[in-house]
Amino acid sequence: MVNRQAPDLDRVFGALADPTRRAIIAQLDAAEALSVSEIAQPLPISLPAVMKHLDVLEQAGLITRRKAGRTVTCRLDGQGIRDAMGWLAHYQRFWGESLDRLAALLEQRR
Repeated sequence: MVNRQAPDLDRVFGALADPTRRAIIAQLDAAEALSVSEIAQPLPISLPAVMKHLDVLEQAGLITRRKAGRTVTCRLDGQGIRDAMGWLAHYQRFWGESLDRLAALLEQRR
C-alpha cells in the first residue's frame, strides 16, 4: 500500500535535514516575519543560495513568502510541521506501547 503523505513528509524531513534551513527556521521563529535580506544577513552563504533554501522550505510547507513592492517577506507556516508531527506522534505511540510491552515481559521473567 502506498502512503500518499510520503512525498510531503519527504519534503519536510528533507528540508529539516539541512542546518542552514534549520537556522532560517530558528530566525523566523524569533520574529513574526523577516525580509529575505534580513534572513540572509547573518548566514555565511550567498543571496542566491538563501533563495534556494527558501524555495525548499516553502515547498515543504514550512514557510510562506509574500511580496510587497520589491520586498519579499517570509514567515513560518505550520502546515508542514503539523503533518510531520502527526506522523511522528503515530509512531511515538506505536514504539511507546511496544516498549511498555517489552518492559512488562522482562518484569515477568524476573
